[in-house]
Amino acid sequence: MVKGVNPDDPRAQRTRARLKAAMLELALQQELTSITMSALAKRAEVNRATVYLHYPDVDALVTDAMEDAVTAVARAAALCPLDAPRERAPGPLVELFEHVAVNAALYRRMLGAHGSARFAARMRERLTDELARRFADGRRPAGWEDVPVGMHAAYLAGALVGVIAHWVADGGAGEEAALAFWRLFRTGCQAAAG
Repeated sequence: MVKGVNPDDPRAQRTRARLKAAMLELALQQELTSITMSALAKRAEVNRATVYLHYPDVDALVTDAMEDAVTAVARAAALCPLDAPRERAPGPLVELFEHVAVNAALYRRMLGAHGSARFAARMRERLTDELARRFADGRRPAGWEDVPVGMHAAYLAGALVGVIAHWVADGGAGEEAALAFWRLFRTGCQAAAG
């Protein structure tokens, strides 16, 4: 958001909600690189200056519009029990992939070749923070003691974002993708412990 706008002002909150909704609607219809501030203003039924009052560019708006999704992904990833059996993906991981499946068109746009680098970075950052916090609380798989917590968390966050991007581009069932990611993750943990 641009400085000078009171984030607690109900009018500003309503305007931002309209702008975010307009962004998500347009993102479902066209590539992010073709969305203009003018088109966003028209869709949200505000003037173009109002859009710039709240967001400096399309990438900032798309990142803010997807913040709830980023939060859902980060929360689900952080809740995964690390000791679940290899044959069955943990429930929170399945829920994460189901969330992505329901919103696959948006994730495809956001993480695709013409997507938002800022959104992808924000998603990796939130995942890294959640996982690092979890690891710092002592909920880290055994065998990784010689790897810094932050680096381990960043590695897993990058892998998860990469798998999500690949999966939404190729399609498939959420539970199947969750299980594949879980097996990759478990294999990595076992290799480190061995």
